[in-house]
Order: sequence, then C-alpha cells, then structure tokens
Amino acid sequence: MDRIAAIAGILLLALALPATATRADAREAAATAAMATLDAFMEAFNARDMDAWAATLNYPHVRFASGEVRIWADAGQFASESPFEALAATGWDHSRWAKREVRLVDAEKVHIETVFERLDAEGEVLWTFPSLYIVTRGSDGNWGVQARSSLAP
Repeated sequence: MDRIAAIAGILLLALALPATATRADAREAAATAAMATLDAFMEAFNARDMDAWAATLNYPHVRFASGEVRIWADAGQFASESPFEALAATGWDHSRWAKREVRLVDAEKVHIETVFERLDAEGEVLWTFPSLYIVTRGSDGNWGVQARSSLAP
C-alpha cells in the first residue's frame, strides 16, 4: 500500500510540474513585456510625442504625484495635456531609468519599483525620483502602464 501511495504522489507531482513551469513562464513573459512597456514609455516621453506616450498607457490611467491623484479616462484626454513646456522651463531635456526592479508579478499585472532621473541638455542629473509603476495587460492584450506613483512634482 505504501508503494501505491508513493507512486500516486510521484504522479501527482509530475502532473503539477508542467502547470508550475507554465505559470513561471507566464510570469517571466509578463515581466519582460512590462519592462518593454517602460522602455517605450520613456522613449515616447523623451521624444515629447504625446500620442506615442499615451499609447504606452492603459486606461483609466492613474498618477499619484505632487500631492494629487490624477485619472485620465482615455488616450485622447491624456494626450491633450502636455507637460513638456513646463518641464523644459526647469532646464529638463530628457529622462532615464536609473533603477527598475520587478516587485510583484503575475500573468496580467507587474509592479515595478523604479527610480528615474531628469537630466539637462548636457546630461547632468537635475533630479532623481523613486516611483512605482503598475503595468497591466489590457483587455485588448496590449501591455500598458495602468498606474504610477512617484515623488516627482
């Protein structure tokens, strides 16, 4: 009887391993897609392309910063509110990721702890801001930043 129980246990374990591997593969794929989304986010931001930047987001899109919670219902609303003139007035020329670490991940959502830097035209760091980005797979299957929270103004 012990031998039958042992064989049954091994069979159950063998059946569970592919599911575990599949879940791990899905988490890895999600993390990769989320990082690619953040790459596209920063590229569009630095290009000052509001439509491309809006396309890297999922909606409703939420931003926690400057003591406010902002919610954009759709890409059109987001793209109509460019921050680039105000940023340029501070001496800002471009931004970059200084740190990106996946903190939570499943097949549909990834939380990424980040630090981003704002730089001037000479490449000197003006400001550094810790932040959290939540990247989700939308109902259309596309990955986008659903929410972000930072200590940036």
